[in-house]
Amino acid sequence: MARQSDMMVSKIGIIGAGVSGIAVAKQLSNYNPVVFEASDSIGGVWKSCSYSSTKLQSPRGDYEFTDFPWPNRDDPSFPSYIEILDYLKSYAERFDVMKYVMFNSKVVEVRFVGGREPADSGEPGEYGSLLPGLPVWEVAVQSKQSDTIQWYAFEFLVVCTGKYGDIPKIPEFPLKKGPEVFKGKVMHSLDYCKLDKEAATQLHKGKKVAVVGFKKSAIDLALECAEANQGPEGQPCTMVVRTLHWTVPHYWVWGLPFFLFFSTRSSQFIHERPNQSLLRTMLCLLLSPMRHVVSKFIESYLLHKLPLQKYGLKPDHPFIEDYASCQMAIMPENFFSEADKGKIVFKKASKWWFNKEGLEFEDNTKVEADVVIFATGFDGKRKLKDILPDPFCSLLEDARSGVMPLYRGTVHPLIPNMAFLGFIESVANLHTSELRSIWLARLIDNKFKLPTIDKMLEQVSKEIEIAKRTTRFYKRHCISTFSINHSDEICEEMGWSSWRKNNMLSEAFSPYGSRDYELK
Repeated sequence: MARQSDMMVSKIGIIGAGVSGIAVAKQLSNYNPVVFEASDSIGGVWKSCSYSSTKLQSPRGDYEFTDFPWPNRDDPSFPSYIEILDYLKSYAERFDVMKYVMFNSKVVEVRFVGGREPADSGEPGEYGSLLPGLPVWEVAVQSKQSDTIQWYAFEFLVVCTGKYGDIPKIPEFPLKKGPEVFKGKVMHSLDYCKLDKEAATQLHKGKKVAVVGFKKSAIDLALECAEANQGPEGQPCTMVVRTLHWTVPHYWVWGLPFFLFFSTRSSQFIHERPNQSLLRTMLCLLLSPMRHVVSKFIESYLLHKLPLQKYGLKPDHPFIEDYASCQMAIMPENFFSEADKGKIVFKKASKWWFNKEGLEFEDNTKVEADVVIFATGFDGKRKLKDILPDPFCSLLEDARSGVMPLYRGTVHPLIPNMAFLGFIESVANLHTSELRSIWLARLIDNKFKLPTIDKMLEQVSKEIEIAKRTTRFYKRHCISTFSINHSDEICEEMGWSSWRKNNMLSEAFSPYGSRDYELK
């Protein structure tokens, strides 16, 4: 590849124009940021990882920016991915974000040119100036139209590539038992997303399809397969399930709104949170049976409403563990009706491999297949490791937990002049990204200072330890059971009031959402 010699210098660079990228570009607009987007449009995973049937898993009012409500926000239906892309485009146009975005511009390398080496956590120290007046990072960008590499230099870099998309996570197989021995077609959901509706239907129609996985993308994919195989000539879709997770049919439990159990201050009071006082720790211990009762109460409704036991789909772990790891999925309305017709069948297995005709399992059973589709997720950390230089690449994950140690879900204490947005999860990821974008902008504006590196690492460690005690799936770095407290601490750091409601009753029992954090 040819290298263009002129170095373009600017204060702030942003990698990625998904939800987090456009949110932080808007907040940092007074710095005229440069946003690199590898594709030809904004939207991130909503653009690159959506099927024709993909929808949001919540009402639109739960997925909106603080200062840009949906035009039809009271519509109770879940918006399609097309509607979400339209909403994101309208937001970007309304706040003139598009002018900062360089489309078809893929970041292929990031190079550290600053003077501060990664901090030694054993020696407390300041994080350092966020805008030191000299470049800290150089970024190599390749345009889709050319093989020329253009270099850019920035004082501060915001990485918004996210945890999903781009790099598929594929299971490993023993020698001569992988996809190479299978005579049919093998693909990942990332490739499936590139098919239009007609091509996807033709892929499934009349074919024996096996879908590997049981999270939201796998469930939606299996349903599309079943719908393409209606009638006597249609073939069943086999879902290969390793780990079961709880699914919910809607946001009501025995006639009560779901938010009452997890999205209010009163409901989150029974859950552990970082930096709680000794008194609150004792109260939390005394109230721990309530967490069990809430989980069992929800499970009882799900087992009543959905035929999980009939199909052997009841998870062994409590519901709270899936909620605390942001793995709760909405089950499509007609999913189990297709299973009742025999169009979707389930095969639970922890170990399996390919043979010529399909798949073979550890219990010596076999499934014939024409098509095998991996809905096994993505390797978001590898995306970062592919572009970040050493030694920062090796610092990305905490050695003990495997979690990215991000202070306020944004700043890595050991990586200077760089922020990460979209790598911490909650049940409302747009709100999570936007609030942290606001926090980051005020930090860069020097409205407040970061704690010492040691104190930031200590804070992140507390969050990870709470997650470990709450769910076996803690590596996802989800804050759903203490999201309001997480937002409280961010608000207090910015000098805002952490209590955002108009009265005490609403503060205790009303759900918290994006609009509570609107600047007034």
